[in-house]
Amino acid sequence: MKLDKAYWNLQYELNKYGWDIGYPSTPIKNYIDQLTDKSIKILIPGAGHAYEAEYLYNLGFHNTFVLDYAENAISKFKARVSNFPDTQILVEDFFKHDKQYDLIIEQTFLTSLPRSMREAYARKMHDLLNANGKLVGLVFNHEFGNDSPPYGGTPEEYKLLFNPYFNFKTFEVSNNSIKPRWDREHFFILLKK
Repeated sequence: MKLDKAYWNLQYELNKYGWDIGYPSTPIKNYIDQLTDKSIKILIPGAGHAYEAEYLYNLGFHNTFVLDYAENAISKFKARVSNFPDTQILVEDFFKHDKQYDLIIEQTFLTSLPRSMREAYARKMHDLLNANGKLVGLVFNHEFGNDSPPYGGTPEEYKLLFNPYFNFKTFEVSNNSIKPRWDREHFFILLKK
């Protein structure tokens, strides 16, 4: 299966994305609620419907950017959040993006990538962060057994993946996931090395 732009556009056209809950996930929302510096530059890659970006922007984090190469996902986001600046909506390949950010929020993007792409993902996240940057988000902490996204992973696998590039501030089973994901997600805060 080729997980390219055409694949993802079709998923959004057919509304086939089982991980979409229709609002920001509780662990990420609670993390955002603790942020005080509204000037920080934030990226949400593989943004999909980008509920986290909408939430951030409505709270006054106006230096928030969404990135996805599936035009169908972006068009749905733009229709829903019409006041979000077009210049901060990036329709491009994550692996070719070259700006830098203070904070990157991970929500289902990593688990949409096959394992063969994950080391490149970790390296790219490191490259996209400023010197004191943070990567914050959620990952599924179990296997799905799927031959299509979402893919799972183990905590041990994620530690090996991120350790060359990040220091672990937090990496634990999320204590406030939504009920269907209870005990099935790890929340993390990683600091760029």
